[in-house]
Amino acid sequence: MSRLPPEPVVVVTGASAGVGRAVTAAFARRGARLALLARGRAGLDAARDEARRLGSPQVIAIPTDVADAGAVEAAAQRAESELGPIDVWVNDAMTSVFAPVHEVTADEFRRVTEVNYLGYVYGTLAALRRMRPRDAGTIVQVGSALAYRGIPLQAAYCASKHAIQGFQDSLRAELLHDGSNVRVSMVQMPALNTPQFDWVRTRLPNHPQPVAPIYQPEVAAAAVVWAAEHGPRELNVGTTTVLTRWGNKVVPGLLDRYLGATAFKGQQTSEPIDPQRRVDNLEQPADDHTDHGAHGRFDDRAHSRSPQVWATTHKPQLGAVAALALAAGAASRRRSR
Repeated sequence: MSRLPPEPVVVVTGASAGVGRAVTAAFARRGARLALLARGRAGLDAARDEARRLGSPQVIAIPTDVADAGAVEAAAQRAESELGPIDVWVNDAMTSVFAPVHEVTADEFRRVTEVNYLGYVYGTLAALRRMRPRDAGTIVQVGSALAYRGIPLQAAYCASKHAIQGFQDSLRAELLHDGSNVRVSMVQMPALNTPQFDWVRTRLPNHPQPVAPIYQPEVAAAAVVWAAEHGPRELNVGTTTVLTRWGNKVVPGLLDRYLGATAFKGQQTSEPIDPQRRVDNLEQPADDHTDHGAHGRFDDRAHSRSPQVWATTHKPQLGAVAALALAAGAASRRRSR
């Protein structure tokens, strides 16, 4: 059963594209009142208009760079003044650099950390300032399997996701100590078909790609909404996320060697990077003038469903079916005797 009110007030960062855009649409269909934060004006306006069409009774778009703590706080103030008390805060904004560690500059590591990690911290702090006094609310961090297992060519991104995981564990323990009813959840994502691969900063010879199997952003969005409604400690999305975490716990050295041998090629298509490519979203938004939506270029390879997520989010139903099956088996055995 959902613990959210009928028209919850939801803040989504990184709402203009990719997972954030899909999360926005999913909450809009649920009838949420939405505050959308992102840098790109065209993508942000399109996300707002789409949310209205899908059923959100009230949507505001707030241009925000989450690396600016003051801007995030101001966005939270505006969200509450125009929409009401925030019920859910979703941290999703991200950026990355695809390159070996020795080719990434200090400024690039700093920027990725400011957006991916400190942006989550600033969003969480803004939410906590409002939720703790009311003793209510849910904060959802959009994480990754890479929060537990770093891979080649994405050191800055992986490090930021590891940092979020540590931050989340500390915060959760503090809230438990205080007996707080504010809930925090982290949704660990698999490879997703989002526009980031078209605008990420890269020094690879070929076009970057997610490592298969790839899932559509709507799979991720459904998991985020479920986490907001039910408040699990963590929610793993996709069998690959579960296997990655298990493998890193059991055979981390073997995984090091496997990724060293396969992940360079696996994260690139056969299409060479255009040498004239100059657009990336590290410092400036890539969707300021053009709306890119939720999906990337890998629709033909992306899965629109995850049986693992369905099973995880339907445990009572599965338990009931298992109980019925056991009862039927027992009855059959008694008849046969």
